[in-house]
Order: sequence, then C-alpha cells, then structure tokens
Amino acid sequence: MDQRAVRAASFEHGVAAYQAARPTYPDEVVRWCVPHDARDVLDLAAGTGKLTSRLVAFGYDVVAVEPSDAMRAELERTVPDADARPGTAEATGLPDACVDAVTVAQAWHWFDARAASAEVARVLRPGGRVAVVWNVRDARTDWVARWTEIVHTGDPLDTSAHEPDLGPAFTPSEHRETSWSSRMRTGDLRVLAASRSHLLTLPDDERDALLDRVDDLVAHHPDLRGRDEVDVPYVTRAWRATLR
Repeated sequence: MDQRAVRAASFEHGVAAYQAARPTYPDEVVRWCVPHDARDVLDLAAGTGKLTSRLVAFGYDVVAVEPSDAMRAELERTVPDADARPGTAEATGLPDACVDAVTVAQAWHWFDARAASAEVARVLRPGGRVAVVWNVRDARTDWVARWTEIVHTGDPLDTSAHEPDLGPAFTPSEHRETSWSSRMRTGDLRVLAASRSHLLTLPDDERDALLDRVDDLVAHHPDLRGRDEVDVPYVTRAWRATLR
C-alpha cells in the first residue's frame, strides 16, 4: 500500500477519537449541497456519519457507503435510519442512476479522482448533483494556527481542501465558504489531534510526543489556559456540480 492508502485506512483504528471530536456540518451548507427536491442521497465515504446524520435529519433517504468496517459499525449505531453499506468511492456496489445527489465530506483527497468521478456519474440520476465538503479549522486564530502546526509536524501529505477534479461529465463547480464555530472541551483538543490520519499512522512514541505538545498548548496558551471549553473556529469549504 502506498502512503496515501495507508493513511486512508488508518481511520479503522481511530473511530472513537473521530466520533468524539470531529465536528458536524452547518445546516446552511447541507441545504446548499443537496437540491431541495432531492429524495435519495448517497453519502460517500461516510465515516462515522457526521454528515450522514444531518442528511437524515433533513428527511432524505440516505445510503451511506463506507469501506471501514469499524467506522461503518459506529455509523450504524449513531445513525440507524441511514442505509449503511460497505463499498468504496470507486466501486459503491449501487445500481445505475439510483440517487439524486452524492455528498462527500472530508474524503475526496483519499480517492482515485478519475475512477470516483466516473462512479459518482454512474449512480446519479440525470441532472443529479455531487457536493464535496471539508471542515477546515480557521488558522486566523492564533491558537488554532499553533495547534495545526503541531498536528502536521512531519506530515508529508497534502490533505488540504481543494476543488475536486470531477471531469467532463459534470458542469463547472460552484464554490461556497461558510464560517462558523464548534464548541468543545479544551481537553478534547488532544482527542481531535488523535483523530488525524497523520497521528494514527505514527509510532506510539512520536504520536504521544505530539499529543503532549497539544496538551502543553492547552495548558499555556492565553486563549486556552484555565478554560474548560472553547469555540473552535471553522471554515466549511464546499463545491457542487451537476451531472450534464
């Protein structure tokens, strides 16, 4: 397995941290991503169901495809109204033209873009929509920038949010950015760091050293020191396109 594949597979071992600390998605982003008249939605690489749960809450009939057995089991536990199935972005196992929209949250960078685009186009109905979404911590806040620097120390992969290459089957992408914040316990900033694929794949001693640096940041940064909770600023970056 190449390094990117190893990193993508690492979430099998980080389910608890991912579910505990990763944020949800703003309602206005969900509304923007999915057409108002959609009925059937595929949440692709759904993970533990962070976006899936919002799609279900909006009343869509959601199929959640997730390759990791452990993450899919957590999704089934937390979002029982979704139809959770094994599969990948490149081979969902779904029939042709079966959904009105496909969503991808925090995952497009793990895919084979050409194969995934072809598979998304295959399962979408004519005129269907695909939306690719990332929650990105807003590093304009000093402690967030420092937390991010710690967590990406020695990280050789670029997993940042970029416009997806969807290929000629889709219209040019529309882009939207939404600023918001997620309230969390300061102690869980260590858990949030532990949910990152870079840390999940490090040797124990190197991972623990970075997590200890996160604890030190929480203990000493003036915006975090002595606080039980903090608002973590995010920018949700989303792209959407329509099947031609």
